[in-house]
Amino acid sequence: MSPLHLQPESHLVNRIGWLRAAVLGANDGIISTASLIVGVAAAATAQNAVLIAGVAGLVAGAMAMAAGEYVSVSSQSDSERADLARERKELSENPAFELDELAEIYVKRGVDQVLARQVAQQLMAKDALGAHARDELGISKTTTARPVQAALASAASFTVGAAMPLLMVVVSPTGSLVPIVFAASLGFLALLGAIGAKVGGAKILRATVRVTFWGALAMALTAGIGKLFGTVV
Repeated sequence: MSPLHLQPESHLVNRIGWLRAAVLGANDGIISTASLIVGVAAAATAQNAVLIAGVAGLVAGAMAMAAGEYVSVSSQSDSERADLARERKELSENPAFELDELAEIYVKRGVDQVLARQVAQQLMAKDALGAHARDELGISKTTTARPVQAALASAASFTVGAAMPLLMVVVSPTGSLVPIVFAASLGFLALLGAIGAKVGGAKILRATVRVTFWGALAMALTAGIGKLFGTVV
């Protein structure tokens, strides 16, 4: 087949940056908000107070997710920039050593010594820093840290996830609030696990069981604490 007719490939790893933040945010939004609602409701609190607590949890959680994601990914970005600056300096001061170093990396991967050196020379002639960033440091466009993107994805997905159990509070009868929120949230988590697995190319059943188990455990624990303290008070 002629190179002109080759179709561009789409790899799932290209989604890893936003997918991780989005799945984590939505999962945390559902679990933390549903657990908060179930715990407060189990303490025999009025439905209006449960809704207020859930909304407060949504806002606080979304901001916390955005801030936490931004700080952690910014730290990764700072490390990447420091590594690239150090590599740029080494390329400027000792290009011959850097050429040998890059060639040796290819040799260790199974390339013939002569061919490895030719490849290293050609890649460094085109983009020396890019070649060393990718093959020596493991930094590429696909995996480069993007703090703002990760923060926005986390906050938005947390908000969407948290809105689901909150909606159940609005539509549920007072006496059935806890079981409805519990069951609906497990359903949301199962759906999220399946979607995340499908988009990421993972096994759907394993991802679904994993996320629903931890969600059920979190809600059960907070319901027990709410019931205990509600009875004591």
